[in-house]
Parts: sequence; structure tokens; C-alpha cells
Amino acid sequence: MSSARRFPLSLALVAALAATACGDPPEKEMQQAQGAIDAARAAGADQYAADEFAAAQTALQRANDAVGQRDYRLALNNALDARERAQNAAKQAADGKAIARTEAEHALGTTTSALNDAHVKLRSAERNRAPSRVLTGPRRVIDDADTAVQKARAEFTRSDYRAVIDTLRETASQLRAAAHDLEGSGTAAQRRRR
Repeated sequence: MSSARRFPLSLALVAALAATACGDPPEKEMQQAQGAIDAARAAGADQYAADEFAAAQTALQRANDAVGQRDYRLALNNALDARERAQNAAKQAADGKAIARTEAEHALGTTTSALNDAHVKLRSAERNRAPSRVLTGPRRVIDDADTAVQKARAEFTRSDYRAVIDTLRETASQLRAAAHDLEGSGTAAQRRRR
């Protein structure tokens, strides 16, 4: 074969190899990655595994950018990374949600117990005819706590465990302080009557 005929044949072979190397965008893998991200979001990963979830979204964005640059190998690597990170985020979210639920249950239990104790102390102080100026502050704390506990229970029902914790963060300690104040006022009122 002459060199003149080999050159176009070689050129055609190189073009075919280049076309094969470029391939197609990794559509299937990118769709799987997007599906995994959507599933992770539904599992609460955006709240309970925020770092890994954000990394999955970033990896998918890098895959899309690589497709735009026709670097399909890089796009494939990023799509696979995005899918794996999203799956990890979903697992972390399940663990984080379970921990948050336990913490929310504890916060609700502690606050409810403190609220019941404060109500008992308030009734006792009222029976002992404590001055109204002494009762005003604790009554306000107890009323606010009643509202906070109702709100926290609604949040718990919606599985918004972090909101429960945030709602009740200071409530139990405020109730304990109010109960302590009421306990002291009831004793003082009894002494005055004797």
C-alpha cells in the first residue's frame, strides 16, 4: 500500500479512536446521583448530615460542568462520587435523626417534669397566700413554658426534633428557678401568718 493511501486510512483510524475515547456523557450515572441526592434530602440529610449532603451536591455540579466541557471521564467520576456521598449522607441522616429524637424526648420529659413541679409550687404558694407581686414572675414563666411545651409537642409530632430541642433549650432551667422562687415565697408567707 502506498504512503498516500495509508495517510487517509491512518487519519480515519485516529478519528475513530478519538470518537470512541470521547464517548457519551454518563447520563445514567448522573441520574442515579440525582436520585440519591433526592432520597438523601427526603431522609433529612440537608439537616442531619449537611456537610456530606453539600459535598454530594457539589460533586454532581462538577459532573455537570465536566459534561459541558466534554470531559466525560471526569463527569463519570464526579457522578459516581456524588451518588456515593448522597448515599452516605442518607445513612448519616438516619443516625443523626435517631440521636436528635432521643434528645428531643429527653428535653420534653425534663421540661414537662419541671413544668408539673412549678405548677405544684404555684398552687402551694397561692394556698399559702403569697403576695401577688411574688407570684407574677413565676406565673409568667409557667404560662410561657406551657406554650413552649405545646409548641414542642407539635414539632415532635412533625419529626422536627432539632426544633423541639431549640424550643425547650432554656425552658426547664427557667421553670426550676421559678419553682425555687415559689418555694421560698410560700415558706415566708406561712411564717408571716404565724
